[in-house]
Amino acid sequence: MSTTMSHKFSRMTSLSFYVCYLVSVCLGLACVTCVCLWSTLWRGGFAWDLSSHQFNWHPVLMVTGLIVLYGNGAVLYRVPLTWGGGKLPWKLLHAGVMLLALVLSVVGLCAVFQVHNAEGTANLYSLHSWIGITATALFAVQWLVGLLGFLLPCSPMELRKLLKPVHVWMGVSILTLSVAACISGINEKLFFVLHKSNTSQPYSELPPEALMGNSLGVLIVAFGMVVLMILLNQDWQRPESRPGDLAYRPLLQEEHE
Repeated sequence: MSTTMSHKFSRMTSLSFYVCYLVSVCLGLACVTCVCLWSTLWRGGFAWDLSSHQFNWHPVLMVTGLIVLYGNGAVLYRVPLTWGGGKLPWKLLHAGVMLLALVLSVVGLCAVFQVHNAEGTANLYSLHSWIGITATALFAVQWLVGLLGFLLPCSPMELRKLLKPVHVWMGVSILTLSVAACISGINEKLFFVLHKSNTSQPYSELPPEALMGNSLGVLIVAFGMVVLMILLNQDWQRPESRPGDLAYRPLLQEEHE
């Protein structure tokens, strides 16, 4: 009887996970779609010519890299389909997704720094920029430490056990900082472009661009909340059935287990 109930609980847990995971995927796609539409329809599209069109790459790449790809990479180990067989292939996929997210984030920062320098605008003076650069710097450190601590064969088991809770905590912290940076950046951008003039309505009147920007911010917050719920739910953590599961094992050995 207890075995049957355990199987039912396992199926219900798996089903509830996939529902939340599907919601996170949909929210992530909605975030990327909204930021692309905003940059295209209201901000004039994209270029790499030190103009405002180059600036438009900044929100697109930061939302795509630092929010959506980062969030999906973080929950990769929670997907039950990844629990079977060896862990090394999923470690490599996790590292690859996170590296892509980091590269996009760095390119997004380069885009805005180049535009600011060309226009003579100061860099790193706002709270948004402080939070964003902190999140990206911590992300770079997190990825490098993860590579050295979890993927290198020479990394000792004791170090991996010590690093794992710090790695998880830092991952959650970086996602939280990224969400804060993005929504503060959206608000800052809307205040800059929707001033009282002959060409645009003020932000307080909620013109269509303001509605799009605010909606993007809400989607980013919702995505972050769903990802954090997945990460913090202990029932959805990958089961570590063996004490030596953190230890490096060659891929061929994992495939025979």
